[in-house]
Amino acid sequence: MCSRRYNISLFRVVISNRKSLPRRFLFQIGLVNQLCGQGSNPRAHEVNALSGTNAKHHILIAGGGIGGLSAGLALLKRGFDVDIFEQAAKLKGFGAGVQLSPNGTRVLFELGLSDELNNIACQPKGKEIRLWNTGQTWNLFDLGAESVARFGFPYVMIHRGDLHNILAEAVRREKPGAIHLNAVCAGCTQDERWVTLNLADGTQVTGDALVGADGVHSKIRQTLFGEDHPKFSGCLAWRGVIPADRLPAHLLRNVGTNWIGPGSHVIHYPLRRGELMNFVGIVERDDWQVESWTEQGTIEECARDFSGWHEDVHRLIRNLGTPYKWALMVREPMKRWTVGKISLLGDACHPTLPMLAQGGVMAIEDGYMLARCFESYDVVETALARYEAARSERTRKIVEGSATNARRFHNPTLAQQETATKYISEEFTEERIQDRYNWLFEYDVTKAAI
Repeated sequence: MCSRRYNISLFRVVISNRKSLPRRFLFQIGLVNQLCGQGSNPRAHEVNALSGTNAKHHILIAGGGIGGLSAGLALLKRGFDVDIFEQAAKLKGFGAGVQLSPNGTRVLFELGLSDELNNIACQPKGKEIRLWNTGQTWNLFDLGAESVARFGFPYVMIHRGDLHNILAEAVRREKPGAIHLNAVCAGCTQDERWVTLNLADGTQVTGDALVGADGVHSKIRQTLFGEDHPKFSGCLAWRGVIPADRLPAHLLRNVGTNWIGPGSHVIHYPLRRGELMNFVGIVERDDWQVESWTEQGTIEECARDFSGWHEDVHRLIRNLGTPYKWALMVREPMKRWTVGKISLLGDACHPTLPMLAQGGVMAIEDGYMLARCFESYDVVETALARYEAARSERTRKIVEGSATNARRFHNPTLAQQETATKYISEEFTEERIQDRYNWLFEYDVTKAAI
């Protein structure tokens, strides 16, 4: 019977002699692992992660979220060997919506996912502004067919879990064993030959490059650059998902709605073929500073935060299943996020406030750009340096633009009807809307300079 120690010693042989060992031998060691019953255990990664069959770089990705999966898929489609290490026991997205503007759907379509997206996502006809207390409505911009005509790709709204499933299934079609669960990142090291990803259970995995896509609390970022020091934005965000059959018809229109008011705003839009309604409410308060997507609140507390708001907003709140709350933190854009053979991606290097709805899309763009750079530059360090250079200015601009939008949505002049009407009519003109959003939607990461 094979022992765990024997398995690890075999792994060490592979590590020390990797360049000289034939791939058949690497595969046979991986097979020994499976025969020893290690196939579903994270320690099996020690050998199996080295058993790819492609001669291109072997790239490790820490984090199996939207960014990590997008990067993995883009790399696999270009012939790179990829292993993705996710701390969760089950791969699933949190119960919330995500907006994918044309610059993001462009990438997903390029990756061959158009049918999957069209089957489950919603393509809203447009976005609108509503005033917090009266419900007065202004058109923000048209989407639907207009988005395709102007930008070449649709603007879609999708449940985060549905997007995770689409990406994970696509990754597994390219490489069935690419995603490793229960794999908690503890840190990383590198030398002149390769990088080592250290997992919390003692497992060590080597590869030619490592990408930290492990989110806002990134362990890879911490290892490279030390602890970060986020500042509280002064805002708390509520989120939840509402079954559509709980809501009246006028709240189920196929549009994205942004309620704005003094010190707060609310966004809601349909998900999953219109079967669900996503709810996000952001309010200025300073008594909650926990940065977590899993902290539960109560319907009563959420309703108090929007006291005096229109009945439509309160109807949404009353019908939330479980409301979650998290503190919105601000981090200055990183001046550098690559060190040698290790780089960062998505929220690990440029977390943003949600006021431009570009957080998920930035991670998708990152993943595609990363793959393009690896395809264009043979040297790992050069590829990662070019990736960072290609992404740093755009992501910085989005982070700063999101903070500006927060002030715009919460302007104190919105408190009174007369000043609110004047403010909205001036601040949300077609020209200003285009200045604010067109540069986002027109961007083409498949052709941007690298």
